[in-house]
Amino acid sequence: MKIITSESVFSGHPDKICDQISDAILDAILEQDQTARVAVETAIKDDLIVIFGEVTTTAKVEYSDIAKQVLKDIGYDDAFCVLEKISKQSPDIAQGVNETFDHQQGAGDQGMMYGFACKETPELMPLPIVVAHDIAKELDTLRKTKYNHIFGPDGKCQVSVRYVDGKPFTYDTIIVSAQTRPNVNLLIAKEIITEEVLKPMIGKDLTGINILINPTGAFVIGGPYGDSGLTGRKIIVDTYGGYAKHGGGAFSGKDVSKVDRSAAYYARYVAKALVGANLADTCEVCVSYSIGVANPVAVSIDTFGTGILSDEDLFELVKQHFDFTPANIRKELEFDKVKFQKLATYGHMGREDLPVRWEHVEAKVAELKQAYEKTKGST
Repeated sequence: MKIITSESVFSGHPDKICDQISDAILDAILEQDQTARVAVETAIKDDLIVIFGEVTTTAKVEYSDIAKQVLKDIGYDDAFCVLEKISKQSPDIAQGVNETFDHQQGAGDQGMMYGFACKETPELMPLPIVVAHDIAKELDTLRKTKYNHIFGPDGKCQVSVRYVDGKPFTYDTIIVSAQTRPNVNLLIAKEIITEEVLKPMIGKDLTGINILINPTGAFVIGGPYGDSGLTGRKIIVDTYGGYAKHGGGAFSGKDVSKVDRSAAYYARYVAKALVGANLADTCEVCVSYSIGVANPVAVSIDTFGTGILSDEDLFELVKQHFDFTPANIRKELEFDKVKFQKLATYGHMGREDLPVRWEHVEAKVAELKQAYEKTKGST
C-alpha cells in the first residue's frame, strides 16, 4: 500500500497567472508569425508585472495590453504597471535551431523529456492529478458563473489516493484552499465546495476521506498580493502531478522549437498511443536531445513490466512509427493549430477537452494495433 498525492492550482494562482500571460503573448505572436522564436517569462507581485525574455519575430504585439487582458479575464480588475525587457534570440542558439548542413531543424536545446500514460482514467492519466485538475476547474467555473461574491480567483487543491497492489483503491485526503472575498462566512464557502464540487465529483458519501477546506482559516489576500508569481514554477502541476517523471524544462512562453516543450508533448503522444493500443498498461517514454541536432541522442521505453511485448520490442515498434525530429513533431502534432494559453491552466497532459493532437491518438492506436498483429502473424 502507498499513497500518491498530486496538486493543482486555480487560474488566479500567481504562478499560473504568469504562465497564462506568457502563453497569451506566444499565441498573439504566432497568429502573425508561425516561424517566430519566443521565450517569454513573466513575473508578478502586487500591481507590478515584469515581462522579459527573447523574441525574434516580424509580429507586432502589445505585451502590456495582453497581460492586462489576461488578468481581467481571470478576475483581477486592478490597475497594473507593466515593465518590459525583451531582446532577440541569441544568434548562438539560432544557428543550432535553424536548418543545419543536412537541411534539418536542430533541437532548440539539450535536455531530457518524459511522456507517460496509464490506465487509471479514461484520459490515460494518473488519477490524483486528474481529480485535482477537475476540482480546480470546477471551482473556477463556479466562481465565474455563480459565486464571484464568495470566492476570489486564487486557490489550490491537493488529492491523495491510496493505492493497493499498484492500483487506486480509495481517496485518502483532499485539501482545497480557496480564496474568499472579505467578510465571507467560511462555513458557507465550505458548504459550496463540499456540496457542489466534491460530492458530485467524488461521491455523496465522503466518509473515510480526510477533507480539509481552507485548513488555516481565512484566505482573503490572494493572487499577486499574497505571493509573487513566475512563469514555469508549476511544472509538476503541468504534467503528471509527481506520479511520473518530469525532465525539468518548463513549457509556457516557449515556441515549439524548444524541445523541452514540443518533445514532452510528443513523448506523451507516444506513451498514450502505446497504452491506448493495449500494448502496455503503463508506459514511460524518455527522449533526450543535443542542441542543434535533429535526431534525439537517446529514446527509451519503460512499461514497468506491463507490456505485452518486451520494452526492447516496443522500442523497435516506436522507431518504426514515430519520428522524434523537431520538424516532424511540429508537423505531426499540428502546432500551428494550437492555442497554448488554454494549456496554461489545468495541465498540458490529459487535455482531451482541447483539440491538441498529442491527446487524440486514435490514428496512431490503429496503426500500432495493425503493426502488432503483423508482428504476431510473422512469429
